[in-house]
Parts: sequence; structure tokens; C-alpha cells
Amino acid sequence: MRTKITLLIIIELLLISCESEIQENKLTGLWSLVVMDNYNEETKEWEVWNGGMQGYILYDDKENMSLHLLTKDYEKTALRFPDFDDSIPLEALKHLTNSYVYFAKYSINYEDSVVTHKRISHSNPGEWGNKVHRKFGFIGDTLTLEPLEDKTAGLRLKWVRN
Repeated sequence: MRTKITLLIIIELLLISCESEIQENKLTGLWSLVVMDNYNEETKEWEVWNGGMQGYILYDDKENMSLHLLTKDYEKTALRFPDFDDSIPLEALKHLTNSYVYFAKYSINYEDSVVTHKRISHSNPGEWGNKVHRKFGFIGDTLTLEPLEDKTAGLRLKWVRN
């Protein structure tokens, strides 16, 4: 009887360990943005944000992540300009503001389903070093991230794994 109980405890611990490992690896990978929407308090409905967005988010297995958000059809422009050059026309500079990029170290609070990104670089210099928190969840093969900061509360980003 004692051997059976010990065996059951070992099996339970192994199952918990496997579930934890599966849960830990669920964010890992490259994800494509399907929709970015905003909750409208007046209409009580979700609305496509900023005319539609596209992008990618990448989580590796070493707590590194990157994000690139762009307006819909960002790449479909006739604008061409040199990299790292201060002679970029004003129209091109305005276009560049439609691209949002950062790299971060991430940590996960599984109990609250929150992933924290501690930014190590950002396309906006004022955002370097900031920590942001995202509520996350999964429905099938879709990852949902919802910013928890006041200035971006109400946004919802849905991603599918590439």
C-alpha cells in the first residue's frame, strides 16, 4: 500500500512538472498579429485600432522577446530613403513613425497570466528600460495580449503562431 501511494505521488509530481513545462513553453515562438483592437466604452464593442495593424512578436526560450508593430500595408509605399542618414525627407520621417519596435527581457507570472517585458531597446528613446505588463491567454492556436498600463488599457492584440 505504501509503495502504491509513493508511486502515485511520484506520478502526480511528474504530471505537474510536465504541465508546468508545457505552460512555460507556450509563449515561445514567432507570432503574427491577426488583429489589434480597442474596446469602445460608449458602444461596448471592440473596434479595429488605428485602421488596422500588422506585426510580429517573438519569444525565445531564454527570456528574450521582440515586437514589431506597423500600420496596415506599411511596406507598400513608394518612399525610399537611406538608412542612418540625416537627409531623410519629412514625408519619409512621418512614415517611419508608423513602425514601432522594441526588444526586452521577459518574465511570466503564471498565477495571474501576466507577462512582463523589461525593454532593453525601443524605437522611442523615452521607452528604453521601461517595464510593461501584458495579460495573456490562449484560445486554440491564438495568443491574446492585453496591455495593463492605463495609457494602453482597452487594447487587445491577437496573434497566431507562425
